[in-house]
Amino acid sequence: MAESIFGKLESEAFRAGIPARTEESRRWFMNKLKELGSVNRHDLLKDDLVSSRQRFGIGNMYMFFYDPKHRATLPYYDAFPLIVAVKPAPGGFYGLNLHYLPPALRAKMLDALLETKTNKQYNDSTKFAATYKMLQNTSRLRYYKPCFKHYLSKHIDSKIALVHSPEWEIATFMPSEQFRKANARRVWRDSRKMI
Repeated sequence: MAESIFGKLESEAFRAGIPARTEESRRWFMNKLKELGSVNRHDLLKDDLVSSRQRFGIGNMYMFFYDPKHRATLPYYDAFPLIVAVKPAPGGFYGLNLHYLPPALRAKMLDALLETKTNKQYNDSTKFAATYKMLQNTSRLRYYKPCFKHYLSKHIDSKIALVHSPEWEIATFMPSEQFRKANARRVWRDSRKMI
């Protein structure tokens, strides 16, 4: 397989002297990934730095292909969501799809979510601890509204790729959204109005 895109970006950040998991690194990744343009989503699911999963764990970040049950009546949807699983739901789970936010607001949402992380190790035990109640009641997390979605397990069309905590920043700014029935500008404009 080709070199890991996550690994390549981490190496470039290291060589540039960018300290990991800082506001500076989030800006650097946002700008670097903007230059990247589009990415091959199938390659992302096979990347060496993500892991395949059969089911979701609350507090983790995931990528997958999705075909919504009500796609015919939705004004638009993301066929390749990047989600943080928040809580179980009938037939699946509720998650925050970060793609519904433009990159600048995505950075703010990630900063707020990182304040909820369970530890500072950035290893397999590190998770987001944001609850629905916390999303509703914490002003820094107010960007959640357009992102909060119900995902049905039966409508997932690929393997589920767990994004490990050291790669959260890169995945957050990766241009991997795949909106159907509308372009990203319209989706992000609607999201800003909702917030």
